[in-house]
Amino acid sequence: MQVGKMTRIISTPIVFCACFALANAEDWPQFRGPDGQGHSDAEGVPLEWSEAQHVRWKVTLPGEGWSSPVITGQQIWLTASEDQGKSLHAICVDKETGKVLHNVEVLTTDEPGPHHPQNGFASPTPVVAGDHVFVHFGPRGTACLDSDGNIIWKNTELQYAAFQGAASSPVIYQNLLILTCDGTDHQFLVALDQKTGKVVWKQPRAHLERAAVRFPAGSVRARIAKMAYSTPLVQAVAGGTQVVSTGADHVAAYDVASGRELWWMPYEGFSQVGRPSYGNGLFYVVGSVAQDKFCVFAIKPGKGELQAEQVAWQCSKGIAHVPSPLLVGKQLYVIDNSGVATCLDALTGEQLWRERLGGNYDASPIAIRDRIYYLNRDGKTTVLAAGPEFRVLATNQLEGTFKASLAVSGKALFLRSATHLYRIEGGAE
Repeated sequence: MQVGKMTRIISTPIVFCACFALANAEDWPQFRGPDGQGHSDAEGVPLEWSEAQHVRWKVTLPGEGWSSPVITGQQIWLTASEDQGKSLHAICVDKETGKVLHNVEVLTTDEPGPHHPQNGFASPTPVVAGDHVFVHFGPRGTACLDSDGNIIWKNTELQYAAFQGAASSPVIYQNLLILTCDGTDHQFLVALDQKTGKVVWKQPRAHLERAAVRFPAGSVRARIAKMAYSTPLVQAVAGGTQVVSTGADHVAAYDVASGRELWWMPYEGFSQVGRPSYGNGLFYVVGSVAQDKFCVFAIKPGKGELQAEQVAWQCSKGIAHVPSPLLVGKQLYVIDNSGVATCLDALTGEQLWRERLGGNYDASPIAIRDRIYYLNRDGKTTVLAAGPEFRVLATNQLEGTFKASLAVSGKALFLRSATHLYRIEGGAE
């Protein structure tokens, strides 16, 4: 594929789902589930499992990828790369049988670009809307496919330098597909028309001046100090619907219809990954207080540059680089890169408990009713009781390397390793 072009593949009329509130109750349509915050009301989901217990099926996946599974109806969609990132694929698996239904080469490139050793060429999680799936590969391109695996459109015109590979996942709102593109050279948010892939609005990032002050002009450090990898959250608040996105040196909210910046708050640092959450009238965002010193900020939304009194609290102890915090009612659950989990009072930031679970973590935790599921890189899932007291309900071990976040559908869990996709079901307690 020629880089820098928007290609329309099929011109037949398309009907798209307006929002995830209308999704099937068993769907898991985007990164971190129906609300984008890792919550599920599913009943009968397993508490315990192993390679020999409650694995309904385990299927070998083609290619390589770290994107999390998304689920619509009887289809599970993921992405993968082959030929050292030169061939980029959308993969569809039958939810009931585990059979690979579609393995579609979506994009090809002679220049796959660099990536961090812990990243890859297919890390952003797809998003589904109705009978269509949207896959994103950072600056390599974005595409829409139908449920039969036909490519509807491709867009490769959004160019930016992803120094460590792409990671931010796409999100949808009504007729828009929203992407965060925070490269080392260009930093912007963009909304594409779901039906055509054409740009509806494009909003450059502001408030990145501190990177130029902290590091010598033209240095490698000055370039990478503007990059970030967070997936934005679309949230309705008083006054309208906002797109809240963390980037280098600041978090900002944008009007979802136009991309106009509504408010912003400064901090110091770059390479943010965690997705924002919203509840209790606050946005919970992972920023930083210094480079490699990540911090959760509990923010009261406002207008323009936020003032100190609009930060309800902040905590920089035990905050991970990659996993997103999990908000469950009045508690916020975080885990650091070395496997120490912390529960914070979501209203005050007070530490309620702090315990070591062990291992390294890339996957974001999820909440299924009154349980918290933490999946580490080595395939161990620790299930905790939600609440202000630390209580382990179960620990479960699978084989392989796990970086993708869990998905839930019906009474089943879906876990992606470096090589396989699992359906875990049965034995619920």
